[in-house]
Amino acid sequence: MQSKISKAVADHLLNNPFKLDKLFLISGHFTIIVLSLSFVLLTSSCSIFRKNIEVSRLRCEYKRNPVTDKLHPRLSWILESDDFGQKQTAYRILVASSPDKLSPGNADLWDSQKITSDNTYEIKYQGKPLGSGEICYWKVKSWDKDGNSSQWSQTARWEMGLLDKTEWKAKWIGLNLNDLGKGSIYHLPPAPYLRKRINIEGKIRKARLYVSALGLYEFYINGQRIGRDYLSPGWTDYNKRVYYQTYDVTDDLQTGGNVLGSILSYGWYAGYIGYALLNHLTKVKGFYGDVPALIAQLKIEYDDGTSMTFVTDETWKANYGPIIESDILEGETYDARKEFRNWDMPRFNDTSWKQAEIIDTTERNLECSPGVPVRITGTIKPKSVRKLNDSYIFDMGQNFAGVVKLKTKGNAGDTIVIRYGEMLYPDGSLMTKNLRMARATDTYILKGDQEGEEWTPDFTYHGFRYAEVSGLKEKPDTSVITGLVLGSNNPVAGHFECSDSMVNKLYSNIVWTQRSNFVSIPTDCPQRDERLGWTGDAQVYVSSATLNMDIAAFYSKWLVDLNDSQLENGAYPFFAPSPAGFGSNGFSPGWMEAGIICPYQIYKSYDDIEVINKFWPNMSKFMSFLEKRANGKNYFPEGSFADISPKGGFADWLSIGKKTSPDMLATMYYGYCSILMSEMADAVGNKTDAEYYSSLYQKIRQAFLEHYAAPDGRLKCNEAAYGNGEGYVDGSRGFSGNTQTAYANAIYMHMLPDSLIQIAGKYLNQLIEENNGYLTTGFLGVKPLLPALSETGYTNTAYQLLLNTKYPSWGYEIDNGATTIWERWDSYTKGKGFQDAGMNSFNHYSFGSVCEWMFQFMAGIRSDGTAYKNIIIKPDIPKDKIKFVNASINTMNGKIESSWKLEGGRLIMNVVIPVNTIAEIYIPSSDPGSIKINDSELKKLSYIKIDNFKNDLQAVKVGSGNYKIESKF
Repeated sequence: MQSKISKAVADHLLNNPFKLDKLFLISGHFTIIVLSLSFVLLTSSCSIFRKNIEVSRLRCEYKRNPVTDKLHPRLSWILESDDFGQKQTAYRILVASSPDKLSPGNADLWDSQKITSDNTYEIKYQGKPLGSGEICYWKVKSWDKDGNSSQWSQTARWEMGLLDKTEWKAKWIGLNLNDLGKGSIYHLPPAPYLRKRINIEGKIRKARLYVSALGLYEFYINGQRIGRDYLSPGWTDYNKRVYYQTYDVTDDLQTGGNVLGSILSYGWYAGYIGYALLNHLTKVKGFYGDVPALIAQLKIEYDDGTSMTFVTDETWKANYGPIIESDILEGETYDARKEFRNWDMPRFNDTSWKQAEIIDTTERNLECSPGVPVRITGTIKPKSVRKLNDSYIFDMGQNFAGVVKLKTKGNAGDTIVIRYGEMLYPDGSLMTKNLRMARATDTYILKGDQEGEEWTPDFTYHGFRYAEVSGLKEKPDTSVITGLVLGSNNPVAGHFECSDSMVNKLYSNIVWTQRSNFVSIPTDCPQRDERLGWTGDAQVYVSSATLNMDIAAFYSKWLVDLNDSQLENGAYPFFAPSPAGFGSNGFSPGWMEAGIICPYQIYKSYDDIEVINKFWPNMSKFMSFLEKRANGKNYFPEGSFADISPKGGFADWLSIGKKTSPDMLATMYYGYCSILMSEMADAVGNKTDAEYYSSLYQKIRQAFLEHYAAPDGRLKCNEAAYGNGEGYVDGSRGFSGNTQTAYANAIYMHMLPDSLIQIAGKYLNQLIEENNGYLTTGFLGVKPLLPALSETGYTNTAYQLLLNTKYPSWGYEIDNGATTIWERWDSYTKGKGFQDAGMNSFNHYSFGSVCEWMFQFMAGIRSDGTAYKNIIIKPDIPKDKIKFVNASINTMNGKIESSWKLEGGRLIMNVVIPVNTIAEIYIPSSDPGSIKINDSELKKLSYIKIDNFKNDLQAVKVGSGNYKIESKF
């Protein structure tokens, strides 16, 4: 009797946690039970409560509480539970126009009702049609494996942007200051300032600012900077689309007089981009336009139901002031003596200001930004400061992308100049030669405030570890500058650590390099006159990128840039965005395939089929380009790409020794893209194309084997076809098919039948042994190298390559002081100095693609399918060298953890599998009878399915839960 009433009380408490008063009507004995259960519930330790699934991390279009212009935005959540094998069997979503209506029977926008499904993501809103500016509040509940419902989740929301371009009444305004640009090398005009006084009558219920720029902007209301974003609205092909941001400014406005203000800069739109100046192009800046422009609408809704909209137009006032030079590459100059005191406040006298100019009348495609904003993602204090001649060198201790905040004091007119560099020369001076034509210099001219002055550049960023500061009147300490880390604010997804300090440093370097180069787009490097979205770098690294960060929204944005830049012939270009007139932006095998590989990876990591449907016409066009290029042969013979520049393409960029045949690599990529296309077509139910591309892959693989493989499985090419290599990248080294890069890619890209895979692995391992245990791979060979070794049984060789410390290796970079990944294996050598400054970045993520192997093989976390719905935990554990590994990944289904350590001949694994997933765990063991999970013998655990024991691996299938595994190793 007591247990039944206890359960009834518990059920009531779970369903009515804030209605305890009615339960106290029960007689005394059971009142004690109620109090006991109430206490347990409040301390969140009730077993009934914790075994139920809990709904959390509600997101819309991969973001928390976003603004979107999608009519049917996708919703997602994760589930948590301490129970084993827990899963969702049904869900119910409520969407309402206000929190008060967000309950069953009252939700006025959508009540999905109970839907039998285990889906927790990519669920499209299917409610009433939504209008511009509408706020949608939503929550969800789930039913678990036993049919028990969770509590309702916390409330989340999304907001609709401006859905019809006719709703944009604002004009593009600015001030043409190009005539004021100065300098013999760089033409850097001042930054325009814009302001408008408005009057608000009535009590504000809601106010939204919709704002964008051709160039960069910061927006102010009544002296307050709006938002925390930098370098907005980001880089796009401005001739095809411009993104706008939406801000809730309800609390920034006041009844009566208000001032709207903005500062503009030239940015990617009108400023310097890449290496145009270095290469003496006909046009070196302003590839989209010459004058930055602002567009903004402020919509105010009053309590009485009326509304008013203020827009940018020619009635705004404009001027220029303290930002006398401003460029995203070259840096910023700020003269504090020219400041407009309270220029963005209502009482400021702007009678001397000019009328704003209408800058652009083109009907542009304004869209709500799908990406993530650039923000300050961290701060760095200098490790040391040292005097050098008339300057001071600040060592930040970490190479990163960002700016510095300067604190100083002095007389009016005193000038502080800050130069940036990644490395120092042996004499301690700043090395800037590798920046090429990027001036990368910020200058601050003091106004003479005796209380001290602070300044941070607004519209530029740099890649640096060292800052050289000149003009200081007194010897500084490390508090004079603070590093502000800038980057697209992608959520952290992964964690990795192991027993080897060098490998931990390598992982840190990989993450810092990714942080430095994910700035609006995935750039190649953050420091020199480049910073372009190179497609080769992006495609080799994208898998690793998903392991470190949640890049779903970030890459969704860049994939639009990439497809906007697709060439007329169907190929994808060297980089994207790709401004017209920026020299020759051609195509190259190994680079252009980013148009297939990157969407595929987003689909695989996030189960995003929308990305397939959206870009399918573009991807199909690219595959048609390849088929036409192959001219019916189903492969690319030597010389197939001799007509492009560089001749043959970039191939295995920055590899060592003989070059891998670029046409062999092109053929492998052709086959690999066919596999990916077939899988993506199948995912969206396109059976016809799935079969077509599967058949094409088979033809390509057969043609590849016939032309590029000898009967004994050795890869080969017609080396004589390349002559003396003139015109090819590093062509003087000669060409071969028998290279580490060739075998690694052939294995990784499934270009070999089962009968040849082990043979290829043997040849690959042999080549490494012949090179004294070191790699020779470049950009296209590094990513597949270690996975190919592990897949063919050469795990010890893979670990050896990882742990090497002599040239060429990751350890060599670290031994030479690297805090990020280098562009070249020998970017710097103690005793020899720096590599060719013309192409020598110290913050370049391509070689960081080894991260993929670290998670998938060292930690053993792999996805069998999409979004880690079905998980494989299969760590490759060496007999020595590494004693423990601990890694985790936040996925669409929740957090996966995998760790292992070796202690006294025993292996201890800890694995966490999230709710709503299943996993196959492979337990290395010399004795399957010694295996225990959660301190129990395998056969005694009903929630674990035991599979075969093979090759010293015991496979078990499990559902969600925490698993401590012990075995004899």
